[in-house]
Amino acid sequence: MRVSLFIPCLVDQFYPQVGLSTLRLFRKLGLEVVYPSDQTCCGQPAFNSGYHEEARKLAVRFLRIFSDAEYIVTPSGSCASMVRVFYQDLSIPADLQQSLDRVKEIIFELAEFLVDILKVTDVGAAFSARVTYHDSCHLLRELKVKDPPRALIRNVKGIDFIEMPESSTCCGFGGAFSIKFPEISTAMLEEKVRSIQRSGAEYVVASDAGCLMHIAGLLLRSRIPIKTLHLAELLAVNLR
Repeated sequence: MRVSLFIPCLVDQFYPQVGLSTLRLFRKLGLEVVYPSDQTCCGQPAFNSGYHEEARKLAVRFLRIFSDAEYIVTPSGSCASMVRVFYQDLSIPADLQQSLDRVKEIIFELAEFLVDILKVTDVGAAFSARVTYHDSCHLLRELKVKDPPRALIRNVKGIDFIEMPESSTCCGFGGAFSIKFPEISTAMLEEKVRSIQRSGAEYVVASDAGCLMHIAGLLLRSRIPIKTLHLAELLAVNLR
């Protein structure tokens, strides 16, 4: 099976270890991995800010780069949902409609690909710590992916997984939302961190780098000794 790896902007710029962990995981599973070196942003930041023409150009570029893929996998629920759910709102040129229809069928977030396509819930990872999980909004609400990340986490050897209260409540990041409405965003984040603390976890795991960046900021500023970890990093650690 051949997988084309799509790496989101935040991962590329701030969390390269997430991309490397995804690659390591795929190689452990015996997948053929292709990384199109000319890939760029999926267009989500422009789209969410109202710049639909700029987003459309990036969507067209994405479709031309990935249209021949067997599967497209990204360690980001938000980027996967941008392509699968929101590209249809961008007036994609008629000659690319067939490519759009196909790409929507073959792009997956990491956890849903592992569980729903590969039928794998135990990748051979080991991690001895108490962990909780934060549901990122796009992954849960747009892609309807809730159980796959949890199934993967529960099968990590040595892990103590505990659900936090209100795990599906937004952390307040929302990309530009956190910049345009910092007071509201911070209030939402504070509530999320309280939920994380109530779980008693040492680590909070999520499937989107934006959520993790936002949560880690408050944890660090507040000197709360809880660490953040992307799902890909958790699954790639101490692989047996």
